[in-house]
Amino acid sequence: MAPLFGANNLMRKRSADSPTAPGAAGLALDPGIAAGLRGRLPAVAELTVAAVTAEVPGYAGALSGEMGANIEQAVQMALGGFLRLAEQPRGADASTPLQPAREAAYALGRGEARSGRTMDALLAAYRVGARVAWRELSAIAVEHGLPAPRVAKFAELVFAYIDELSAASVAGHADELAAAGRVRRRYQERLAQNLVSGAPADVVIASAERAEWPAPRTLTALLVPSAEVARVLSRLDPRTLELAGDQAGLEASEDLTVLLVPDADGARRPVLMRTLRGRPVAVGPARPWAEVRASYLRAVRAHRLFGPRDSDPASGTSVSVRPLDTDELLPELVLGADTEALADLRERALAPLAELRPEAAGRLAETLASWLLHLGRRDEVAAELHVHPQTVRYRMTQLRQLYGDRLNEPRTVLELTVALGLDLRPEIG
Repeated sequence: MAPLFGANNLMRKRSADSPTAPGAAGLALDPGIAAGLRGRLPAVAELTVAAVTAEVPGYAGALSGEMGANIEQAVQMALGGFLRLAEQPRGADASTPLQPAREAAYALGRGEARSGRTMDALLAAYRVGARVAWRELSAIAVEHGLPAPRVAKFAELVFAYIDELSAASVAGHADELAAAGRVRRRYQERLAQNLVSGAPADVVIASAERAEWPAPRTLTALLVPSAEVARVLSRLDPRTLELAGDQAGLEASEDLTVLLVPDADGARRPVLMRTLRGRPVAVGPARPWAEVRASYLRAVRAHRLFGPRDSDPASGTSVSVRPLDTDELLPELVLGADTEALADLRERALAPLAELRPEAAGRLAETLASWLLHLGRRDEVAAELHVHPQTVRYRMTQLRQLYGDRLNEPRTVLELTVALGLDLRPEIG
């Protein structure tokens, strides 16, 4: 209700500045003419409603019964307020008689927004109503002897007055849409919060219904730097849900926003990743929409393990970034689930290299990793390391001396493959 009261207060403050009010008060219509006009208001209102119903498609069949009677009464009130002002003596207070009609017009605009009609239909109704009202009122005024110059002035002020009423309706319509939008955003924010927190299914479904949010098949969680949210959102499905990172349980210092993107699975995922190109975004997997918490948690894990770089740490210069696609980081995410265990495994698996100089140990570890991942194919190892195959042979001889027969044991091969074969800092820049 706050927008309604605020707008009414504003209209009251501006009543004295209305171009219609002082002009209408200056007409000082003869009481006989005013009485004749007032007596015909019910008929004028009925004709106005009939014309609007016939000529404005948005109101075809909508102004019958009780609603039609209410609109007729509103028309009578609006024109009656104008006539009361027009028959006041010159210099009378021009701020009061028109205010109820303006407030009613404002409320009408709000009601039309709630009913789903656009302002185009209402403004068309005002145009038709102004034409019909003036046609009838001018005929009555002439019939009662109103001089031509004053008839012209009367016409000018009637149309100006109806313009004021239509402006009040536009304000009411806009305020209602804005208020409804704020309410809907709050409901959608609550829905996003329920989704990422793993609320029970019945709570999530009720929350989606309250937010008037059509549920998709899947949702994909994105972690986006807050400064990038507006640019990223402009490229995504309008149904995308948004939640501030602190409301999702993230640290305020991370300055992230969670976006839940509908139906970005399957063939649409590469499209999403291209859309996010150049943005430091962590992208979780697509999941059935009510199970998107799993996508959110994986995106958080990827962000904290591999957080996208936006500068070269050595030089401080900016480099190109691309989003973290968790679908492409599954081995790294599995290994990163327990980084202490991985560190212990590496220490144990590489113990035979511990007594070597760091440079020599590094070369042998690099060679052993390539050897394991290329299944012992010496030429492929040499090509990857940019060395001669004989160099590979020499290094592998050293490694066999250090490890002995353990290099032929499946368990040792597994531990070395895990310890050496996967880089926990994937190249993302």
